[in-house]
Amino acid sequence: MTPGFVPRLAKKARLRWDRHAAKWLIVYPERGLELNDAAAMIAKKCDGVRTIAEIAAAIAEDVRGASRDEIEADVVAFVKMLEGRGLLRGDASAPPLRQESEVRAPASSAPRPYTLIAELTYRCPLRCPYCSNPLDYAEHHAELTTDEWKRVFTEAEALGVVQLHLTGGEPLARKDLEALAAHASELGLYTNLVTSGVPLARDRLEALASAGIDHVQVSVQSSRPDRADAVAGYPGHAHKLEVMRWVKELGLPLTMNVVLHRENLDEIDALVALAEEVSADRLELANTQYVSWALANRDALLPTREQIERAAAKAAPHRERLRGSMDVLFVKPDYFGTRPKACMDGWARRFVQVIPDGRVVPCHAATSITTLRFDSVKDRSLAEIWESSEAMNAFRGEGWMPEPCRSCDRRGVDFGGCRCQAFALTGDASATDPACELAPAHPRIVEERERDRAPRRYLHRGARPDAGARR
Repeated sequence: MTPGFVPRLAKKARLRWDRHAAKWLIVYPERGLELNDAAAMIAKKCDGVRTIAEIAAAIAEDVRGASRDEIEADVVAFVKMLEGRGLLRGDASAPPLRQESEVRAPASSAPRPYTLIAELTYRCPLRCPYCSNPLDYAEHHAELTTDEWKRVFTEAEALGVVQLHLTGGEPLARKDLEALAAHASELGLYTNLVTSGVPLARDRLEALASAGIDHVQVSVQSSRPDRADAVAGYPGHAHKLEVMRWVKELGLPLTMNVVLHRENLDEIDALVALAEEVSADRLELANTQYVSWALANRDALLPTREQIERAAAKAAPHRERLRGSMDVLFVKPDYFGTRPKACMDGWARRFVQVIPDGRVVPCHAATSITTLRFDSVKDRSLAEIWESSEAMNAFRGEGWMPEPCRSCDRRGVDFGGCRCQAFALTGDASATDPACELAPAHPRIVEERERDRAPRRYLHRGARPDAGARR
């Protein structure tokens, strides 16, 4: 990287001041990056206009005690770090960097939610056998109104949220999606549309882009059209590819998301090639999390250890080859690890989710924990629920943890793992996550992953009406 290189933050990134942490953030689809004062000074000048040498010269005018060469070396190191994280583009012809207004601080000492997941509807034309919606989703028809969702977004922003995911079901089933996106944009929320792409017409995508959508994530079931449509239970693969091309033509950042399982783990090379073909900025290869519909279909979806190892080995060189141009993320399944992952960065710690009927949950599968009652934004404010509701505080922090979690030096890393998985496999949401090799229930996962499985048909989720028309 030479002094003449012209750095610019990627289209998916936005620079914002976080008053709560008193730091600048680079916000992007997956999460955000906190910057110290020196890094923030450099980031503000990565505008696609100035070279590294010019950035260093500008900083040298304001900083005493460091030589121009030392400052330039720091700029190069920071820019290389951004490049390695996929947060940098060197295209000087791109629009200037967007610097957004400050992030409000929450008024209480409760952990500050960073991301709001707005599950707008359970309606969806697809019937994926690993769907994260509840098994009884068809019994839940109630959805928040436009004004209620706008209030939720406003309250979330006041609570400190900087990132919003519009998801479902299929969020495009909501006729007010453009209005919701526009309101989120007015609030300064980084807004990601999570969609199957199936109901999306070009003119509606243009309207959503105009409304302020920052990023689009499109799900793909397979690189093979026949397999993709069979898994989805809907002939939509070809249109998904068209939608992803539209996204890029409109200048929006794109994530191609693939849920991995027994039937498509052999497609890593082809999936990467497909992501390159549609010019995705990010490829998420996420192995199935066995809750909800995926748990009901575990016998049909669970791969072998050999499949996982082969797939991981294939993904690794692509990740290195594409570093700086496309992020390639391979998420290993809990069933084949020795320690749990930090599910949602900890229970009610960084993520808050509102489901279609207005109930507030810490994650997409939380309603499967039948021993908890989740409050609704129809009855209480989002801040009240987040800070003081019994469900949000049930597994927050470390006080609830049993042994061996309580004495484990990883308790502040994985935060106890997945509560929904613990409940699904043991009937006790406070039990040690069975994904952990130290958990009393770990043998259940070992038995499942090592059991021979004959091919089985999927139990497809049923489709909901009014979700498949393109408009």
